[in-house]
Amino acid sequence: VQLQASGGGLVQPGGSLSLSCLASGSIFSLYGMGWYRQAPGKQREWVASITSAGEANYINSVKGRFTISRDNAKSTLYLQMNSLKPEDTAVYYCKNFAFPNWGQGTQVTVSS
Repeated sequence: VQLQASGGGLVQPGGSLSLSCLASGSIFSLYGMGWYRQAPGKQREWVASITSAGEANYINSVKGRFTISRDNAKSTLYLQMNSLKPEDTAVYYCKNFAFPNWGQGTQVTVSS
């Protein structure tokens, strides 16, 4: 399975970004998917996940600010990020929970 995240960038505190992850090499609709992030000097952490049925879960620090969604017809996973904070700065990765590999991440920087 191949995963390609995109949509990162530089944004001011309070701003928004929308990340996308295009998946290939598997039947996308069958699997739970998730977003992780890794800040400089820190371990990679789980941010949000969505089941094949569309049930979503979030780490407490992003609840009410981030929304995970999926478009099975496009084999694409999304993460809408609102009210961004400097502590959200990290490289963001998407993950298919059925496979061990990681794709290329996308850098999100929240700074004034």
